[in-house]
Amino acid sequence: MGTARRVGTATAAAALAIVLAGCGPAPWEYGDGGDATPSPTRSTSSPAPAPVPNDLSSGSTQRELVAGAVTATVDYWSTLSMDLWTAEAVKPVSISMVTEVTPDDGQKVYLQSATMVAVAHDRDGETLGALDPQSDTSAVSPGYLVLAPYSYSQTFNVGALPADTAYVQLQFTYDFLVQTTPTSKEYAKQTASDMLTVAIFQPGQ
Repeated sequence: MGTARRVGTATAAAALAIVLAGCGPAPWEYGDGGDATPSPTRSTSSPAPAPVPNDLSSGSTQRELVAGAVTATVDYWSTLSMDLWTAEAVKPVSISMVTEVTPDDGQKVYLQSATMVAVAHDRDGETLGALDPQSDTSAVSPGYLVLAPYSYSQTFNVGALPADTAYVQLQFTYDFLVQTTPTSKEYAKQTASDMLTVAIFQPGQ
């Protein structure tokens, strides 16, 4: 009788082990909380970096800027192909501008100055530094006449940038003087700002 009892107990224990094995790991094996749902497997691969935006990817772009009564239409382009916009290259950026004034009572609009500041960034968006501002200030008073059909054109150059520059932000500032009346020698100052993001080509990447 003692032998039969021991055999029966062993058989029952084996059957219980088989049932538990078929149900997967016991809840207490996942630590506190008893949640039997395994944690998802984490991917060890790094996501592909997002492409760098480029406002001059098509070679040119146009912006409409509003500063008070002045609306300026500005065209930007580069004569240098985008695959040659490397960190060490001299990179020209040309602008052409014409303005309108609202209401148009016959007063004129003059451009006092146009300034560009180039700020370099790495692929993570960290700032690597800014180049010295470039500015074109009118040598005539009260400024360059930019009221349509008269326009303003200029070319600025983006110089050498840090080797790990992924893109450069070009910050533009335009200062206008607007006649208060068509015959007045008094002027109201208006300022418009704009920014372009241009990708820097990195050979081998």
